[in-house]
Amino acid sequence: MTEESVVNEKSAEHMAKDHREISISQFFEKNRHLLGYDNKIKALLTIIKEGVDNALDATEEARILPDIYIKIEEIDKETYRIVIRDNGPGIIRAQISKIFGKLLYGSKFHRLRQSRGQQGIGISGAVLYAQLTTGESTKILTSTGKGKTHKIEMKIDVKTNEPKILKDEVIDGKEWKGTQITIVVEGIYREHKQSVIEYLKQTAISNPFANITFDSPNGRVEFKRAVDHLPKEPKEIKPHLYGIEVGIMTRMLQETKGRSILGFLTTEFSRVGKKSAEDICKKAGIDDKISPKKIEHSQIVEMVKAIKEVKLSRPPTDCLSPLTQELVEAGLSKELNPEFVTSISRPPTVYRGWPFQIEVGIAYGGSIKEASVMRLANRVPLLYQSGDCAISKAVAGVDWKRYGLSGDKIPDAPVTIFVHMSSVWVPFTSESKEAIASYTTIIKEIKLALQDCARKLSIYLSGIRKAERIAEKRRIYEKYAHETAVALNELTGDEKEKIEKAILKIVEEKWGEIEQELIEENDKETGVEKEDENK
Repeated sequence: MTEESVVNEKSAEHMAKDHREISISQFFEKNRHLLGYDNKIKALLTIIKEGVDNALDATEEARILPDIYIKIEEIDKETYRIVIRDNGPGIIRAQISKIFGKLLYGSKFHRLRQSRGQQGIGISGAVLYAQLTTGESTKILTSTGKGKTHKIEMKIDVKTNEPKILKDEVIDGKEWKGTQITIVVEGIYREHKQSVIEYLKQTAISNPFANITFDSPNGRVEFKRAVDHLPKEPKEIKPHLYGIEVGIMTRMLQETKGRSILGFLTTEFSRVGKKSAEDICKKAGIDDKISPKKIEHSQIVEMVKAIKEVKLSRPPTDCLSPLTQELVEAGLSKELNPEFVTSISRPPTVYRGWPFQIEVGIAYGGSIKEASVMRLANRVPLLYQSGDCAISKAVAGVDWKRYGLSGDKIPDAPVTIFVHMSSVWVPFTSESKEAIASYTTIIKEIKLALQDCARKLSIYLSGIRKAERIAEKRRIYEKYAHETAVALNELTGDEKEKIEKAILKIVEEKWGEIEQELIEENDKETGVEKEDENK
């Protein structure tokens, strides 16, 4: 070792002085791109998305038909005031500052039931972005409908990840119920395929029971509700054993109130009966009466292995709230005005122990001028990172030519493909929730649903082509009816007008019956769901 290296060497004690803990707010302050704030255009979309998602979740959970108002107002160059208001149940005072001013705070992370948000970062991330870019505080108005409105002005203390309340007032006498948030941020407003207006359009399609009013810098746009009822309310479930890994099992064993392993397995998990729990313990070589707190690491490993060898019932699916075929078709028809629309809701299935369900809709023609794919998870549009998404991979994996549509990865036709995944835990590829991870089971379910809808579209298009061929033949006969009548007049001496009229009557009877039969046959075929040969 040289003299110079000895002089420059630092001790572990010296290096330890530079180590310190950071809060989650400090982490996202430096890594805001992970939350979807990559650039100023996307930032506006992310804030609207988080606010609208919260509004829809709140109104649905309270079983209220949503009325949501959004305003984006440019107040300076690349600086906007955003207002989002809903008619939900409101927020009690004790929760206001935590919901908006504390990252990773919320109820959705801990509950296994379908909801739009999952991590408890969304709206508080928007508050953090506002104070980072403009230094402005966020203003919240909320009322539970009891004549008192709370008016809060706040920021986030990034060092402690705690809310910093700047103003706290109570306004008496205003009779309303709901929540309004006002945020001033840096951004750029554009209207294109990955913009606020496109997000709201897709949200209106996937939530056809909502009224959405948007005051944009370019004028007002209204998305009227198409149906007057909400989807069924999802129920909370317990985790399923097939999705449990060693680390999670270890933590749950230490936290459980169960007195025995048998009691732990039958009460802490979905659909584990006494017989299944006994089989797991037997295969793992564990006494089922032992206390969960006394289980050793090696025994936990054996128990997780044993779970994979025991046949368990699938988790309950009442934790899901799919749109249903009715709402998918109502949403697509309302916003796209197609000439043909069809949809399917696949039966629920499971990945890693989590229940999920795939719904697909295909809309064709009408006001649709080019092919597009709408990707959604728990009724939330996914506008970015399409290349990394299981939905895009499933769409590209369908042989569209087989269904009478040209094109490779996507049909070259005026068609909109709508794919929706409902799940208690959507496997997003990042915290910004923009793409679904490519689990084999998920891709397979999407492809089966796409094939089913594509088959119905193929039958419809086939009917159109047949009708066009018949119509062309009919036009030919009608075109030459006059010349035929003239020739027959010369041969027979009968009146040519009478002959032409008789020819046209025969054409009408002949081809009119064929056209009607074709229409009835096509309607019957497109109304019948056929089992896919790959099931």
